[in-house]
Formats: sequence, structure tokens, C-alpha cells
Amino acid sequence: MAQETITHLTDLPVITLDGGAATGKSSTASGVSERLHFLHVDTGSHYRALTLLLLERGVAPEEGEALDQALADISLSASVHKTHAKLLAHGEEISKESLRSPEVNNAVSAFAALPAVRQRLLHYQRWHLDLAQENGFHGLIVEGRDIGSVVFPDAPFRFFLEADETTRIQRRSEEGQQDSVAARDRADSGRKTAPLLCPEGAIRINTGKFSLEEVISQICSIAVDESATPTQT
Repeated sequence: MAQETITHLTDLPVITLDGGAATGKSSTASGVSERLHFLHVDTGSHYRALTLLLLERGVAPEEGEALDQALADISLSASVHKTHAKLLAHGEEISKESLRSPEVNNAVSAFAALPAVRQRLLHYQRWHLDLAQENGFHGLIVEGRDIGSVVFPDAPFRFFLEADETTRIQRRSEEGQQDSVAARDRADSGRKTAPLLCPEGAIRINTGKFSLEEVISQICSIAVDESATPTQT
């Protein structure tokens, strides 16, 4: 797939993709990153990684001092694979299978709701803009649940992906995952710190109504054409 020229954009623009579970964030972000040569950052994997590391240390979400000490002891960095940034913990990559284990699925929302966990990852996530520049990318595309509202609230291109529950359950099943998308969204939408929401001014896209390629093309057409007038979908 050919890369599209974006020389008219400001230096290292940021695209944010927020949305609930199985709305197509990762597939969409991956496609956009390849087409525009943007560094792709999946912040959901960051929370899964911290959840796994904390569980391995026997830390529970309600443990204040133990949690703070464990978070301080964890060293985070990243490596770049093609157009994707991969979290490294103590210099080591964590397998996708470990990040998607039932134990992590069951605990990630509880850990992600903790202000200490979110603060630990906030600066790390913003640092990826420097990583993108250092590695010659044209910009940064970041997916998650608070990216356009908290991590990069001033990003020039902010999107919110959504789909009906039936579509999302089917997608999870095709991925071999059994976690409840509705329960995950309720937990993330109801948390006090950085809840899941559609950022004010973000463009909503119902991914259940379009093919993956159509969603990617919609986002790219807006990001590469500064004269485009975004419309609510």
C-alpha cells in the first residue's frame, strides 16, 4: 500500500483514536500508520503490560504503598518494529499471549482505573512523540480510551470509534477472546480518572457500518487534506 504525502501538515502531527473494546482501534491505527508512515502506539497494551507485571509481583489494585513501590521499580522503554512501537519492560518485550491472558483480561480495568497507574503511563505515552521524531516518522497515531481527552487533548486529528455490541462481541470471538466488551466499557466509562468518553470535538465513526479499509481511508483523507471539513458520521 502506497504511503501518502503529508508535507503540508505541521511537524509530527498526532492522530488520536479512542473507543470502546473491539471497535476496531488497533486494526484501524495499524492501517493508518502504514499508509501515512506514522508511528503506531497501542496504549491498551501499556495497561495490560503493567497489569501483568503488577500481578506477577502479587500487587492488588487496592494496595496503595505496595502499588506505588512496584510502579517505581518498573523500567519502561520501547522498540520500533516497522511502524509499531512495542513496550519494553526492563528491556524485554512481553508476548501478546501474556498480555491477552484471562488473568490480565479480568484485572486490567481495575488497575487502569487507578490514578497512580495512569500517571505512571502518561509521560511514557507522550514520550512516543519524541520516539517518532527520532525514528523519522511523519507523525504519531495513538489508540486508547483517553488519548484525545487526556494524553493528547490538543491533537489536530481526534477520532472516536464505536460499533454495536453484537458486532464487537463477534470481533472478540474471532480474535479468540472471551472478555465482555460491555462490562469492560462500563468499568472504563465509570472510572473517576480519565474515563472512556468521546472527546469534545472528536469525529465519531461507526465502524460497524464500514469496512476496515473504508474507515482507514476516512481518517487518512482528513489527515492528509487540511482543507477537508470533518463531518460527524
